[in-house]
Amino acid sequence: MQTRMCCALAVLMLLTVPTMAVQYAITDLGTLGGTSSHAKDINAAGQVVGYSKMPGDSVEHGFLYSGGIMQDLETLGGVGDSYAHAINASGEVAGYSGVGNDTTYHAFLYGGGVMRDIGTLGGMLSIAYDINASGQVTGYSFLTFDIHAFLYTPGPAAGSGFMQDLGTLGGQTSWGHGVNASGQVVGASEIAVNGAFHAFVYSGGGIQDIGTLGGSGSSAWAINDSGQIVGDSQITGDTGQHAFLYSGGVMRDLGTLGGTDSYAYGINASGQVVGTSLMAGSPEHAFLYSGGVMMDLNTLLPADCGLTVCGALAINDLGQIVADGINAQGQKHAVLLNPVPDPASLSLLVLGGFGLLRRRR
Repeated sequence: MQTRMCCALAVLMLLTVPTMAVQYAITDLGTLGGTSSHAKDINAAGQVVGYSKMPGDSVEHGFLYSGGIMQDLETLGGVGDSYAHAINASGEVAGYSGVGNDTTYHAFLYGGGVMRDIGTLGGMLSIAYDINASGQVTGYSFLTFDIHAFLYTPGPAAGSGFMQDLGTLGGQTSWGHGVNASGQVVGASEIAVNGAFHAFVYSGGGIQDIGTLGGSGSSAWAINDSGQIVGDSQITGDTGQHAFLYSGGVMRDLGTLGGTDSYAYGINASGQVVGTSLMAGSPEHAFLYSGGVMMDLNTLLPADCGLTVCGALAINDLGQIVADGINAQGQKHAVLLNPVPDPASLSLLVLGGFGLLRRRR
């Protein structure tokens, strides 16, 4: 009986390795034929979206990376660019694309191999930034003159849906950046007082200013299903821009990796945050904020990986991270970081488990 209990304890210890020191394997996702690509989001299945230069580097197209293949999502019919910004658990993609003669862009919803234009709030332009599990999309659109954040809810029939104007915090402009499963939207809006922009959360039919870290402006970029929000804000005296985590009505300064500025772009269900920060010498490095500590993701990669990760954009609930990495040629490529147990921690836990088993015997 004691032997079985010790074996079970050893297995349990091994299963908890990911909660300890974690390192990452890194995969360069490549391009659609051009010199650069950028990752924007990842879903629970590990599918990645972003955009890439096409051959000749004259235009960029949105991509879906799945099963080791980068697929060109093409455009809404324009001859120019498209950009994929978000993907949900069902594999639906939201972004924006050139339309017509490519003098303007419209938000799109991509699913089942079809890219659909979801329209505007009445003006010429709309941009989509995020999508939730229900297919609701947020972004911003021109009205006649102003720019407002929107929440698009798809209808029962293909091509049907409603784009709702979320208003502003008193100024003329607002942008929607993130939406969670409950339809809560976060972004940035101009305020009425001095024309500065503040981070907001839209919930229950109303838009709320969530403040700053003491400085004049802030912007929210993502929200998880628990209502935790991440973004960036000017600090007191406007001497720097710092990443923040807003939870329980409190905005927490996440600090930097040694430089003046940092920006948080993604958060998962566990409250792990990813983003980018200036280093003391001013280069940008991607960070992971977990357990109250901001870590340089480059210190958690194999030393011989040949890439410097300069900005992390999203993290899923398995801890997979998508980011931009700079290769030896100075080209920026979309990369995928997969967490693996730290070999040192794994060895210690294995030895500890068997040592405990031996003592019991």
